[in-house]
Amino acid sequence: MNFETAMTQPFASLADGARMVLECPQADEKARLGHRLAKSWRSGELPLFSPGDGPMPDRPNRPAKPELLTHRAMPKRTFKGERGRFALLHSLAHIELNAIDLAFDMAGRWARENLPRAFFDDWIKVGDEEAKHFLAVQGRLAAMGGTYGDLPAHNGLWEAAEETRHDLLARLAVVPLVLEARGLDVTPVMIERLTGAGDLESADVLRMIYSEEQQHVGAGARWFTYLCDEGEISPAETFHALVRKHFRGLLKPPFNDEARAAAGLHPTFYEPLTSR
Repeated sequence: MNFETAMTQPFASLADGARMVLECPQADEKARLGHRLAKSWRSGELPLFSPGDGPMPDRPNRPAKPELLTHRAMPKRTFKGERGRFALLHSLAHIELNAIDLAFDMAGRWARENLPRAFFDDWIKVGDEEAKHFLAVQGRLAAMGGTYGDLPAHNGLWEAAEETRHDLLARLAVVPLVLEARGLDVTPVMIERLTGAGDLESADVLRMIYSEEQQHVGAGARWFTYLCDEGEISPAETFHALVRKHFRGLLKPPFNDEARAAAGLHPTFYEPLTSR
């Protein structure tokens, strides 16, 4: 199915729609498709899955640009001046595009599991908001005379999804509770930098993202704890074991303890992971 057809074709189920989001190769259209799926899910018209649903892809489709490089091959940037602010926002757009796929993959990949409807409500809401974030950052790039794809981006963001595609607890531990939680640590500094440069519109976009990302981390913490309680296992100890197994490297301080605590993520979870 080409993406033009996907933009208008009815969804057979939530899982079917999630697969279509991941398979859409155009960044702006992926975000709009995510909005349409979220609206259909909230209307109550979609089942979780249907007999004809195809499997979730191992990797999402991506636009021809940006060029995806390894971390080591990425050019060094200073983030100074307008070019630096553009590079900062471009890197954020890349993160938000991946976040769209990660959220809808969470809903679609585990649609046949025995989970409360509230689980799917939460991750569809996350995906809907990640789509909003991407389009908002894309709008700021356009205001600077560019677009997503103008600069290279690193190719490592989907590695966490591939590593945890067979384990829901591991996915929850690594994606919302490590990767998204890291955003809570670094976004206030980016807001200060943009405000200091006089780019108040971009700073406002990041404030919106920061507020909603706290809720996304909160959803991860809530469902991680729920599944641990269902399995009668220790949430903190399980988190430590899963992150050490599936996440490369150590967690890097300084941490935004206040924002993390507001999301339900307490230091007993992440501080032991700063060292081996």
